[in-house]
Order: sequence, then C-alpha cells, then structure tokens
Amino acid sequence: MRLLKLMIAMTAGAFLLASTPGFAQTPPVKPPAQTPPVTAPPAAKPPTPAEKPPAPFPEGAKVAYVNIQYIASNSAEGKAASKKLDDLKKKKNDELLEKQKNLQAAQDKLQKGGSVMSESARGQAEKEIEKMQRELQFANQDAQQEVQDLTNQLQNDFQEKLSPIVEALRAEKGLQLIFSVADSGLVAAEPGLDLSAEVVKRFDAAAKTPAVKK
Repeated sequence: MRLLKLMIAMTAGAFLLASTPGFAQTPPVKPPAQTPPVTAPPAAKPPTPAEKPPAPFPEGAKVAYVNIQYIASNSAEGKAASKKLDDLKKKKNDELLEKQKNLQAAQDKLQKGGSVMSESARGQAEKEIEKMQRELQFANQDAQQEVQDLTNQLQNDFQEKLSPIVEALRAEKGLQLIFSVADSGLVAAEPGLDLSAEVVKRFDAAAKTPAVKK
C-alpha cells in the first residue's frame, strides 16, 4: 500500500535574519506596597472534562481513513523528526545571523571612517564588504538546501516506518483501502472510520519494540 507523502509542518523556507532587539524602556517607579485587602479564597476550578473516547469502528466497514498530519504531530516518531528539523534550522539561522552581524559591522566601520581612509584602503574595505555579501547569500542558499534535504530524508523515513503499520491495520480489519483524509476531498464521514489515533498508538508501540537480530 502506498501512503501519500507526509508533509512535515516545518518545511524548508527562506531564513529570516532576526533584527537586534531594542533597549528595554525604563520601568516606571512603583508606589510603595500596600497591605492587600483580605479577600475570599478563589473558587475551585471545575474539573477538566475527560477526553471523549474514540468512536467505535463501524461493523462491516470496508474503508477507513487516517490524518497523516495528526499522526506526524502526535506520534513519537513525528515529534522526533520535527525536533531534528527545528534543531538544524536554528543552527543554520544562528550561523547566518553571525555572518549578518559581521557584515553590518564592516559596513558601519566604512560608513563612519570612510571619509578619512585613503583611496586604496577604502577600495579594499568595499571589496571585503562585497565578498561578505556574496558569502552570506551563498550560505543562505546552502542552508535552505540542507534543510530541504533533511526534510526529504525525514519524510521518506517516516513513510517507510508508517506504511507497514497502516497495512497491518488494514489487513487486520479486513479493509479494502485506507486513504489520507487530507488528500481525499472528504467533506463528511463516520467518525469511527478515522483510524489516526489507533495508528499513533501502534506506531509508538512499534518504536519501543527492539528490532530482532537475524
């Protein structure tokens, strides 16, 4: 059975260089503390309603569906993949921010001292800034490509591990097919046909089971 390709939420995109935060404003002077009035204790919060159990699977049904993004967001495997992608994006963004910082410093130095520099020194500084700008542009492109490559790898790994779990569930329930609800155009369905939560449970259980050495 072929699953539609998972689209991890954190897709490769343009890296945005964060601006330097401004100085915090001076906080206003607080008046002397006063003795708080005696008040009644807060009312106890009502208990949080228990999560509704999943609807039973309709007897005799031959089709079902899953929400791939739900599985990716709630399974241990999907959360681990998202963390790997987040970690790489943070690392690359930090590297780009450092290059941007160095470029800004060089530009500020030329702007402030360019008028007293010799023509040759000013020309050398301008060439160095142009070089730094090119390096920043190439680093940005390389970072985006690296993130895209990891995204593709994680998607393929996720699908490879997920496919046999969904196939086993299909065979166990005697279903003719299980489709991805996000790609089906579905507008209404029996809630019990949604096997997403069951897939997450089995996916996590399979991840905890050590592989048998042959």
